[in-house]
Amino acid sequence: MDVLRVSLFTYLKPMYVEWNHRINVISRKDMDNFYLHHVLHSLSIAKSFHFKPGTTVADIGTGGGFPGIPLAIFFPEVEFVLVDSIEKKMKVVNDVAHRLELHNVQCIRTRAENLEQKFDFVISRAVAPLPVFMQWVKGKIKNEQQNSFPNGVIYLKGNDFTHELAQVKQKQNIINISDFFEEDFFLTKKIIHLYS
Repeated sequence: MDVLRVSLFTYLKPMYVEWNHRINVISRKDMDNFYLHHVLHSLSIAKSFHFKPGTTVADIGTGGGFPGIPLAIFFPEVEFVLVDSIEKKMKVVNDVAHRLELHNVQCIRTRAENLEQKFDFVISRAVAPLPVFMQWVKGKIKNEQQNSFPNGVIYLKGNDFTHELAQVKQKQNIINISDFFEEDFFLTKKIIHLYS
């Protein structure tokens, strides 16, 4: 990744601090750990999945733009659609994407169920129990594949989710984020890849 793209990460925290004075986008106590809890956690996906140029990814329930914004910086040739139903959050995400000139980001304010497009991947950070989330995104994954790993859902989740996984019919690949990062925050954090 070039130096210019890397420098975009340094602008993230000041933007979110500025927005947090107006809207509670990220919990205030979490701002001290902004890069660890939000940016690095989002980028853990890039440690396991290298999306080819032209790949389409929907970030469902993006909230303040995580994991979508950091991944859009990291993968400038991948198309990201950031989706949330809450207007004030989408206002923040739109502003951040605009100011960083992330031309590979589209923001849509809607519920996941109302999305009409199909994507190579749907990503999210634990916005709902997995069985519920899988209902929301049913029929949103393209059949045609262009990456070396199967199209599907890439979900960031922590703690014990064995019961949730047991209710999901898709094939499952579970990756420990603590294999990449040594900070205690990541000890219980996982990436769940669900696919047909």
